[in-house]
Amino acid sequence: MNAAYLSALSALLGSAIGALASLATTWLTQRHQDRAQRRAQEATRQERLYGEFIDEAAKLYVDAMTHAMEDPTKIVHLTAVFSKIRLFAPPSVIEAAEAVIRRIIETYYDPNEDFAQRPDFKSRKNDFLTDFTTACRNDLRA
Repeated sequence: MNAAYLSALSALLGSAIGALASLATTWLTQRHQDRAQRRAQEATRQERLYGEFIDEAAKLYVDAMTHAMEDPTKIVHLTAVFSKIRLFAPPSVIEAAEAVIRRIIETYYDPNEDFAQRPDFKSRKNDFLTDFTTACRNDLRA
């Protein structure tokens, strides 16, 4: 084989290998960025749904402390958000959310609170979202 051909072939192969390496690096970088963006969007969606559940649960809990269960459709939005959370949340978050819903429903059937007297907000009774928020925080950190 002629030395000129060998030199030209070596140059072409070197360029091809360099181009393939550059293409592979670009592809891997783009794939990593897409995956990171998807994770960030997923975390944002989870935070939004967890927050919506907390907002709705707090409103319903106060309503349950002051009213009897007159209209069961009051909890429809909360159960809808809970069903959305079930699509992606780990078992710890689902169990904590179920406990919150049970607590709200039980509170509807308890005697109404008399807020004319000073309520004891330091008691564990009024801290019904702690387990849920802890489970959510652990999920979002994972």
